[in-house]
Amino acid sequence: MSAGAIVAIVIGALIVIALLLLLGRLASRRKERRVVESRRREVATAHRDEAATRMSRARVAEKEAARERAEAELHQQRATLHDRGLADDDLDREHEQVEGGRFAREERVERSERG
Repeated sequence: MSAGAIVAIVIGALIVIALLLLLGRLASRRKERRVVESRRREVATAHRDEAATRMSRARVAEKEAARERAEAELHQQRATLHDRGLADDDLDREHEQVEGGRFAREERVERSERG
């Protein structure tokens, strides 16, 4: 064998080794990308699930707050009627509720039923 043939074989072998190393790195990077993508999807799904749970709780809280506002407005309207002397028919019954602490008890009972 001539020196040129040996050099060509060595260069060919080096090229094959370099290609094998390059293919190994590419495969490793692809695997790494798949792992990262999988983790991204998993974390994104967890965040979406948590967001849905919190949105659901927020909707319930908003409904509760709206109900509380409506009840407060009702009490305010009743107070205005009493101030103007337009609800004297209910005066005795509501006075008993106030003296008996019924308004406060109603709130505690409603909260304990919800809670």
